[in-house]
Amino acid sequence: MSKIKDSLILKLIIAVAIGIVLGSIVGEGPIEILLTIKYVVGQFIFFCVPLVIIGFIAPAITNLKSNASKMLMAALAIAYISSVGAALLSTVSGYALIPHLNIPDTAGGLRELPDILFKLDIPPIMSVISALVLSIVLGLTVIWTKSESFEKLLQEFNNIMLSVVEKMIIPILPIFIATTFAGLAYEGSITKQLPVFLKVIVIVLIGHFIWLAVLYGIAGVMSKKNPAEVFKHYGPAYLTAVGTMSSAATLPVALKCARKSSVLDKEIVDFAIPIGSTIHLCGSVLTETFFCMTISQILYGQLPPIGTMLLFIILLGIFAVGAPGVPGGTVMASLGIVISVLGFDDAGVALLLSIFALQDSFGTACNVTGDGAIALMLTGLFKKEKAAN
Repeated sequence: MSKIKDSLILKLIIAVAIGIVLGSIVGEGPIEILLTIKYVVGQFIFFCVPLVIIGFIAPAITNLKSNASKMLMAALAIAYISSVGAALLSTVSGYALIPHLNIPDTAGGLRELPDILFKLDIPPIMSVISALVLSIVLGLTVIWTKSESFEKLLQEFNNIMLSVVEKMIIPILPIFIATTFAGLAYEGSITKQLPVFLKVIVIVLIGHFIWLAVLYGIAGVMSKKNPAEVFKHYGPAYLTAVGTMSSAATLPVALKCARKSSVLDKEIVDFAIPIGSTIHLCGSVLTETFFCMTISQILYGQLPPIGTMLLFIILLGIFAVGAPGVPGGTVMASLGIVISVLGFDDAGVALLLSIFALQDSFGTACNVTGDGAIALMLTGLFKKEKAAN
């Protein structure tokens, strides 16, 4: 019974339910308080994210020794191929299904959220991308210079950040998720906008699970391990991603989930999961591709030509690798090619941002869960080399 009470996934489910109920029944005054709490808690979580990335990736690279450069290139290649593959699946599905869907072009108006009571800004010491680059630079140079003292310092920092994750970030996540869903319920996103695009969202959600099945299937073949031994631990991470809409904010939980797997190498987990949260956005790419095709049909009366979509997919895969792991990060990073390649005008961009926000949480959950498959692939590729060495 104590295990059930201590279960993170149970706490997150309760947080979602409480948030929806509160957002549906409270007035403007209480929602101001809830939104203020969400803002402050979110500021702290996002302040910690770059530190968590440095604390896990840099020491993980030093532990990899001679395999570090090869594993980094392998992770980048797998992340890009995964994003492009997910976009291709979405494109094929779009050409097959969208012409047969009766999709409305408008959604009901939402209630405006009140301003928060005050802002307590806690800016991160650097961006997520800067933290990733710094981690790689530190990890590789420590290996090249054989600096044992700095390697020990990085290991100590890893222990410190692990304590921050377990004793500070994890306990406040349910508060962040409850207040997030309270805001969504108050403005009407859950009750008004979601049903409007329910058909499209369900199709995309099915696509997420198809792509996750493909990734974990390939990972199982590459590692000769049962992928279910990874996937079964990802419930809390999936739900956290749904609540935060951010791969970066979900990183502490994802690390905790991946570390429970008996088939993943711990050193590879500490490398693959943080870097995956930054460069592997397969779910968001799949979502954006299908929504772009849907909007093209709605606003412009036709789907983009196949050649245009192929160019868009190739470029979107690149932009996804560099997109920030924050809510809407993929679509914001790729607006340039949405406008230049697909020819979207202001109305198209506005509609994309609106409906992407409805599905962003599930796309993020697919991203995060897919990182477990990447860790399993890298375990299959590099654990044999470690054993041989």
